[in-house]
Amino acid sequence: MPKWVKWIIGILLLPICASLAQALWLVLRASGAADEVWIALAAGAGCWVVIYRLLPKPMWVYVVGHELTHVIWTWLFGGRVRKFRASAKGGHVIVTKSNFLIALAPYFFPLYALVIALGFLVTRQIWGARLLAVWFHLLLGAAYAFHLTLTWHVLKSSQSDIAGQGYLFSAVVVFLGNLLVLLIGIPLLAEGASVSTAFVWWWQCTQALVLRGMGWIQ
Repeated sequence: MPKWVKWIIGILLLPICASLAQALWLVLRASGAADEVWIALAAGAGCWVVIYRLLPKPMWVYVVGHELTHVIWTWLFGGRVRKFRASAKGGHVIVTKSNFLIALAPYFFPLYALVIALGFLVTRQIWGARLLAVWFHLLLGAAYAFHLTLTWHVLKSSQSDIAGQGYLFSAVVVFLGNLLVLLIGIPLLAEGASVSTAFVWWWQCTQALVLRGMGWIQ
């Protein structure tokens, strides 16, 4: 797809970005009373930020996760991996299929946070959720903060994935992807709105935004 087409698509998706942000705010408000969840998540995120600021950045760990995310999304679309390389200085994968989701997935898909969530689902069947819940939320907060901080760090330098898809289109997709993860993840973690309710709110916010825009045009 030519970059100028992606540029137009990026412009058209901006209202969707705004309505998704509105829906996420509604989800956060509905989940605001989940103190046990938010305190542990914030504590985990805070611990990681201290490590990020004071210690050398674990770039090899990040790059491995980045390239593995390309691999996972390639498999999801039926492709195969020809070559995999990862080091602290950078990584590279050669795959048989590529699209904008495969290229941009590492910037919105928090792989390590998902691994922790899956590990929690397995281990709570053995030891029970009550004893593990606090530790799970603590580790999840740290893993998600790891994703955000190091993604921001690498975006400060030139990224071929971003340049190849176009900067505006990439920014919109990454923004939507990160907010979608939160729109789905927060209802699963905290009591309040369900995932289906979150998507209903997103639809309603989109409708209201479109109607408002049509009113301005008229």
